Amino acid sequence: MATLGDIGLAAAINILTAFIFLVAFAFLRLQPFNDRVYFPKWYLKGLRTSPTSSGAYVSKFVNLDFKSYLRFLNWMPDALKMPEPELIDHAGLDSAVYLRIYLIGLKIFVPITILACAVLVPVNWTNSTLRLSKVTYSDIDKLSISNIPLGSQRFWAHIVMAYVFTFWTCYVLRKEYETVVSMRLDFLALQKRRPDQFTVLVRNVPPDPDESVSELVEHFFLVNHPDHYLTQQVVYNANKLAKLVKEKKKKENWLDYYQLKYSRSPSKRPMMKTGFLGLCGDKVDGIDFQTSEIERLSREIVAERGRIMESPDYIVPAAFVSFKTRWGAAVCAQTQQSRDPTIWLTEWAPEPRDVYWNNLAIPYVSLTIRRLIIAVAFFFLTFFFMIPITFVQSLANIEGIEKSAPFLRAIIDTSFIKSFIQGVLPGIALKIFLIVLPSILMFMSKVEGFISISSLERRSASRYYIFNFVNVFLGSIIAGTAFEQLHTFINQSANEIPKTIGVSIPMKATFFITYIMVDGWAGVAGEILRLKPLIFYHLKNILLVKTEKDREEAMDPGSVGFNTGEPQIQLYFLLGLVYAVVTPFLLPYILVFFGFAYLVYRHQIINVYNQEYESGAAFWPDVHGRIIAALVISQLLLMGLLSTKHAAQSTPFLIALPVLTLSFHKFCKGRYEPVFVKCPLQEAMMKDTRERVKEPNLNLKGYLHNAYIHPIFKGDDEDEDDDEVDGKWGKNEEVLVPTKRQSRRNTPVPSKISSASSPSLQEVVQKEHPQP
Repeated sequence: MATLGDIGLAAAINILTAFIFLVAFAFLRLQPFNDRVYFPKWYLKGLRTSPTSSGAYVSKFVNLDFKSYLRFLNWMPDALKMPEPELIDHAGLDSAVYLRIYLIGLKIFVPITILACAVLVPVNWTNSTLRLSKVTYSDIDKLSISNIPLGSQRFWAHIVMAYVFTFWTCYVLRKEYETVVSMRLDFLALQKRRPDQFTVLVRNVPPDPDESVSELVEHFFLVNHPDHYLTQQVVYNANKLAKLVKEKKKKENWLDYYQLKYSRSPSKRPMMKTGFLGLCGDKVDGIDFQTSEIERLSREIVAERGRIMESPDYIVPAAFVSFKTRWGAAVCAQTQQSRDPTIWLTEWAPEPRDVYWNNLAIPYVSLTIRRLIIAVAFFFLTFFFMIPITFVQSLANIEGIEKSAPFLRAIIDTSFIKSFIQGVLPGIALKIFLIVLPSILMFMSKVEGFISISSLERRSASRYYIFNFVNVFLGSIIAGTAFEQLHTFINQSANEIPKTIGVSIPMKATFFITYIMVDGWAGVAGEILRLKPLIFYHLKNILLVKTEKDREEAMDPGSVGFNTGEPQIQLYFLLGLVYAVVTPFLLPYILVFFGFAYLVYRHQIINVYNQEYESGAAFWPDVHGRIIAALVISQLLLMGLLSTKHAAQSTPFLIALPVLTLSFHKFCKGRYEPVFVKCPLQEAMMKDTRERVKEPNLNLKGYLHNAYIHPIFKGDDEDEDDDEVDGKWGKNEEVLVPTKRQSRRNTPVPSKISSASSPSLQEVVQKEHPQP
């Protein structure tokens, strides 16, 4: 079990590591040749130019302004200078609200830490229960509830503090929910025109023997939404084509590499092996081989594109349907379209850059089966991950193992080695085991069939949170308790085991403290250093970059990473709320994490991250719900803990806490969550009215007609800016909607836009890629 000395050594090592990372970052960011690594967002916005393009040769690579090195910590105050409205305009609402998660952590835990240290620490410390018991403990455990004797009246202090902490947390959550709702509504009201504001995704289009999917969709919406329907684009299964294009891009990169290598050494042709990873196979000329591969892939791409345009087998029973007004799109997205609730399913379309195109080709009927399979797979993943968790806990409880296996004592009896193993190694080992987990969970989400990157990340984040709770939190407590009290477990009756666990749960605070320091201190400092993007950028710069465009593509700004960052934050909320009453000694480490992480990630969002999409803070209900879940878990665990402490008179007073907390959550869900799920028709109409007044000649059909074409069919030089497309509305006229059904040939429906049908994919592709 980690002692104060072990925690001190762990703190010294992690603080030193974080300091080294920060000093390295402060030095590297000042060097001109690293400018694109540490300020890529400004380059992507066109607001920063490379310092290596002018000046003396040496100054292109090394910063010769020695005064700037004296101000190497200026990035910290600079990260706090940008006001929130400017931050929203610069990085988007998603990024600004994401930072508020760290702020809400500070708002919750600063008062809780002060109260807990002022009230609960003296109550816990002034007892001698652990000294008189036979369990393994350290000085840190004397500050916990474990040091309170059985049946003591001092438990009333913990119960009162539990109520105070709950009420304060709920108050902060409600105020923050109100703030985020207001920010979201203001952001949507002032937001520039975007295709997803006018578009819904229609899925499970029923088959029709007389009409194609495109004709059927257009006919259905012209008949059922005659005053608002504008255009539509059916979805094509272009996954194979996308793979071919991606493979061709890789081959072109390799060709660039070999040509650059040959230009530097013209006397020798570059050679390569054609086998696995270039380690085996025939040895061939690198330039000739890659050129032939590119030509082959180009032919396959042309053939596959032709098949997609000509064969109906590539058409998916889904379409993006656009409307003349936001109000019309809101009505369609939020209503049932048919008497059969399983067909013509509508939902808001993601913004074009948020669409995950690969999953649009998945048949809608298979989604339920896919999600059932993934649920089972996730259960087994969570279950089998208990094995490495148990191993990590074995490292954290060497003293308990020594009692049962004395022959190991000679190996690990050195004080420094023991302090390092117990204070540092468990946190590092757990961090290593969790490295591959986000990739596995994201793969699972993709298999489930979610159609947007934002929904993929939210689903992955939800599973990550469950995994952290079951394995990192509960698993560490259960496995750690078993190792810690191994001798007691073996030699006591079964009826006494729950009591031993109740006493030992607070003692796991030492393990979580070491994990917080590794992950929340040194890990966050490592995030700002960006070592991996730094290395990859310079490798690409040396091997592949020939033009400024290549250099821009070599930048890897990354994004906030909601699927990994938010569950990590939620683990700290869980630890803080659980241990606030049980072991207050852990709270200062939580505060350091929230404060330091807020500073680092604010800097990264301003200067580095380029968010892939903008959801208008649609993730906030998940954030709120998981903090509520952590609060309820902390209350239930406290009830279970006190039940083992013979506090029968005081424990029933805790029963009201979960009830009050869940009632509060239900109130917030009904009061605030609809803003994140539905679009108010009033807001949509107001924005439509303002737009008609400001831009009466807007050609909305021209603006939307290519918005939801698969990116693989778009031209390389297409201007993707949301600029206004000149043109005028068509005059109102009554048109005939043609149909191929035998039962009726023509259905008279007024269309205020155009009598022409929506452009087909073939027409769009021919326009983007004209035949020579």
